[in-house]
Amino acid sequence: MFFHKKRDVHGLLLLDKPQGISSNNALQKVKMLFSAKKAGYIGTLDPLATGMLPICFGECSKFSHYLMESNKKYHVIAKLGEKTSTSDSDGIIIKKRPILINSFKIKSALKELTGLIEQIPPMYSAIKHNGVPLYKYARQGLNIKRSIRKVLIHDISSIHQEKNLIEFKIFCSKGTYVRTLVEDLGEKLGCGAHVIFLRRLEMASYLHSQLVTISYLHKLLRKEKNNNFNFFEKIDNLLMPIDSPVSFLPKVYLFPQQSYNFQLGQTVIFFSDIKNSLVRVVALENNKFIGLGRIDTEELLIPYRLVSRSIN
Repeated sequence: MFFHKKRDVHGLLLLDKPQGISSNNALQKVKMLFSAKKAGYIGTLDPLATGMLPICFGECSKFSHYLMESNKKYHVIAKLGEKTSTSDSDGIIIKKRPILINSFKIKSALKELTGLIEQIPPMYSAIKHNGVPLYKYARQGLNIKRSIRKVLIHDISSIHQEKNLIEFKIFCSKGTYVRTLVEDLGEKLGCGAHVIFLRRLEMASYLHSQLVTISYLHKLLRKEKNNNFNFFEKIDNLLMPIDSPVSFLPKVYLFPQQSYNFQLGQTVIFFSDIKNSLVRVVALENNKFIGLGRIDTEELLIPYRLVSRSIN
């Protein structure tokens, strides 16, 4: 491995998290490969799970919470007849029951789990209680009371059942615990169930085809090992823009003096058909994203969240 001075890196990487490591472990590996000063991930994936784990570098982290609010899509395979301590195959089997089901019963149970439903987050989760993740209490054999939360299951599709396995895809809102949904499915079927395969396919408007693996990052760096001046060029080119998490917002452009004032945190006069909305603000002279603003009804553009002037 090549060690370099920590860099100011800005942008978004859609990491394909491998199985068997935590989301934070994956983050640290990627952060080290980029020699980045600051990075964070969005939406924890269990060690068992693979797939889309957005990594926000530098200034991009200012806009990451918009992705936290987004819908997600997963590919799931569950094993019927067994309930485990963690609701997935990483746990120990705590109960076995016979599987007495048919396709009608499966479809009926999944239909009950579609729409606005209630879930109790699992003990083996990253939710914090008194500043400590629940999974740390669970490892000590403690059971902390958790509040019921409402989540929206938009759709459950591509359902296939064979012997003691059931496979499907789920499109759901933020905050959904797929392990809990599978466990609830097992209870509705009267046989118990746990997750043996989980892959996040989509998040917001990002697609599975945009994912980048850790091994691919290693490969690109090895190719550049003799080119010290542009050592990080190939992996930096994989980064999406800082405003990628807010790409759903309309974009407006400011002239140089407006842009200067806006970056100082000053409200600027701005005539637009857009009213009462957040917008992405771009400097016309260099086409660079400088932050989010809000256009009110009085044709004023008010700074909302700004990119550091040092990178513009």
